[in-house]
Order: sequence, then structure tokens, then C-alpha cells
Amino acid sequence: MSDKPWGGRFEAATDAFVEAFNASTHVDARMYAEDIAGSRAHATMLTAQGILSEDDLKLILDGLNQVEKEIESGEFEFTIALEDVHMNIEKRLTDIIGDAGKRLHTARSRNDQVATDTRLYLRKRTEALMERIQHLQKVLVKLADEHAETVMPGFTHLQTAQPVTFGHHLLAYVEMFGRDYARFGDAKKRMNQCPLGSAALAGTTFPINREQTAKLLGFDAPCANSLDAVSDRDFIMELLSSASICAIHLSRFSEELILWMSAQFAFIDLPDAFCTGSSIMPQKKNPDMPELVRGKAGRIVGALMSILMTMKSLPLAYNKDMQEDKEAIFDAFDNLEGCLRVFGDMLPGLQANISNMHKAAGSGFSTATDLADALVRAGVPFRDAHEIVGKSVAYCIKAGIELHNMPVSACQSIDQRLTLEMVQALSVEACVAARNHIGGTAPEQVRLQCAKWAKQLND
Repeated sequence: MSDKPWGGRFEAATDAFVEAFNASTHVDARMYAEDIAGSRAHATMLTAQGILSEDDLKLILDGLNQVEKEIESGEFEFTIALEDVHMNIEKRLTDIIGDAGKRLHTARSRNDQVATDTRLYLRKRTEALMERIQHLQKVLVKLADEHAETVMPGFTHLQTAQPVTFGHHLLAYVEMFGRDYARFGDAKKRMNQCPLGSAALAGTTFPINREQTAKLLGFDAPCANSLDAVSDRDFIMELLSSASICAIHLSRFSEELILWMSAQFAFIDLPDAFCTGSSIMPQKKNPDMPELVRGKAGRIVGALMSILMTMKSLPLAYNKDMQEDKEAIFDAFDNLEGCLRVFGDMLPGLQANISNMHKAAGSGFSTATDLADALVRAGVPFRDAHEIVGKSVAYCIKAGIELHNMPVSACQSIDQRLTLEMVQALSVEACVAARNHIGGTAPEQVRLQCAKWAKQLND
């Protein structure tokens, strides 16, 4: 008898290179626990339906327990000759318990088996990622609350725009990661349908109970269409899309940390444990972890592109191309989980250079909009106020001063409606405090948002 479970049809042995090229064991062996769980549920259902005997069920369950222990102890040897995790486990089970192991595959195919295992495995991994995201959010909320009054420059086009609080800036990322958490949660709900029982593509002639296997494995329901069940990889595309967006958020944050840690900004310092030095320049302290996270984002987005291109022209139902799905998403999830862990562990040790932030916030004419608002409150149309302040900035650039240092003579020469009191009232603290509304940067609003998020995350 052939050593291949499908070998009865073939006369010649598989080419040695093709055997290695075809195998996915090195990738999917990590799903052994899910494969065994699926087999337990399948065997239990077959027995309840009178398709397997109680004696067979006991042998199968005992045998699966032994296989699981062998894998976890490192005693089990996976082989590429058996192609994948499913055949490796089934072969070992059959070696242990004999014909009962051969009967386990009744009413199922590797097509619905792998689809089920993958969903089970990714459900677990998605939950782990969501926990990492929430931990990072908690770290950011705590840091934001500590810096509710720390003033820094806000930027557009990487040019000084208006003063904001550091706490407000950090809360922007809390919002982003909140959306990431929700996206993963939504994807997990749609993924939580059970393919088992769809068999190769058309279902099975045996009187199975798909609701029972779905319930035993913690799925919400069986997949409704057998063709779709075995060929659907939307859940992988959706999870990778969510992972890519989350990685982009981490990459944006990384870029800011890298800039802020430079000598030219000197806004923050990151813990030594998350930085490295130079082999030639002894003064260097490099933000390698944010840089690496920024680089990982490209790798994660690449995994999304890979599965999209793999699936784009595949006819129904299963095709061997789909074997490429797991390596991409496993790699992406491994790297995203690492990135989230790095940030969650690194940020509690971030030190803010409050004086440098404050000094930078007051430069670059960051209070110009507030001066325009003061003119509007005095009855000047906004477009006129905009022009007056623009002329004032031009004057200050030539004079080498900031707006609040303008002399009265300059104010009056630019426009009679521009008063010394208006320019002298400008301060970064007043600017941020004035934006005291929902979504604003005022310290009061930052603290309210921190309290809201802290309650939500703890609940």
C-alpha cells in the first residue's frame, strides 16, 4: 500500500523535489492542537450519529491524546512525506490504534479540515492580538493622563501648526488602536463559522450533524454553503487587512518617536533596553525598535498583497494555491504581535523633555490662528483677520521676533484694529486651554478622555 493517503490512484512515486516543494508541514505543524480538537469533535459527532462505534470513539480519543502529548513533549517527528499536519497526525494515530484511526476521516476531507483548523488557530491568535492592542492602549492612556498639561507643537506638513498637549497627541493613537481592536473583533465574528462537514466541496452522503461539531468547537454556526466553506479565504484577507492597518498605525507612531528622539527635536528619550548603539560612534543611541517596527509594517502589508493576489483568479472550490495562505498570515501575525509587545513594553519608560517641547510649541508662530481669532472676536471678518496676521508674521520673520513680542508701533502700522493687548495675550498655555470642547486639546478634555478610555478598557 502507498504511504500516501491518496496513493491508490498512482503507480509512480512522487518526485523527491516535488514532495518537498509540495509539503506544508513546516508551516502548518503549529496548528496541531486545532487539528486534534477538530478530530475529537468530528469523531464525537460521528459516534452520536451512529457512524462510528463507541469503541472506535474511545480508541480515537485516547490515541489523539497520546499524539498530542508526543507533539508537546517533542517526541513526535513530523515528516514532509506526509505533506501536512493533518496527514502526519492521522498516520501516527493509525499506527497507535489501527483501523479505528482509518475510520476517523469518514465524512470529511482535508479541504474542510484545513479550513476548520485555520479558523480555529486564527481565532485564538486574533484574540491574543486584541489583548496586545488593549494593553498598548492602557499604556498610552496612562501616559496621556500624566502629560495632560505638557504643551508641544502640533504639526501639519511637518511644519509647526498650533500648540497641542502631548496627552492629546497620545490619545490620537489610542483612538487609532481602538479602531484596530474593533476591526479584529468584527473579522473574528465573521470568521466564526464552521466549515467541517463540507467535505471536499459538496458535502457528504453520511447523516452528519454539523451543528454539533460547530458547537463543540465554539463556532457560532456551520458555514451555510459547502463550496464557499472550503474555498473561502475572505477571513484571512480581512484579518490581514486589519493587521496591515494596525501596522501602519504603529509605523506612523514609530516615525514620530524616531523624529522626537533626534537631537534636532529632543522631545523624548526612550529606555536604553529598547535602543542600540553604534559600532563606531560612541555617542549614538539609536531608536532601533521603532525603526524595526516601521520596517515590519511593510512586511505585514506585503502579506496582505500576497493573499489578495493568490485568491484573485481562483475558481471554486479548493485549489492548491490556497496552501500559500497560512505562511503569509502566520508571519504577519507573529510580527504584528511582536510589534505590539515592543510598544507596550517600551512606552512606559518613555521620558518627555517637557521644556524642549514647550519651547518648540511657542516657536514657528504657532499662536497665529489664535491672534486671528482674537481679531474676529473684535469684529474683524475672518479673511481680513487672516491677512492681518499674515502680515504680522512676515514682519516678525524680518525682525527675528515672535508674535507676542511685536511692538505697538508695528501693530498699528499693519492694521489699526490689531492691538498690543491682543499680541501680548498670546501664550501656548492659553491656546491649548481655549480649545476646551469634545475632541479638543485642552488639558481638561484630555483628562476627560483618559477617564473615559480607562473605564472602557478596564470594563
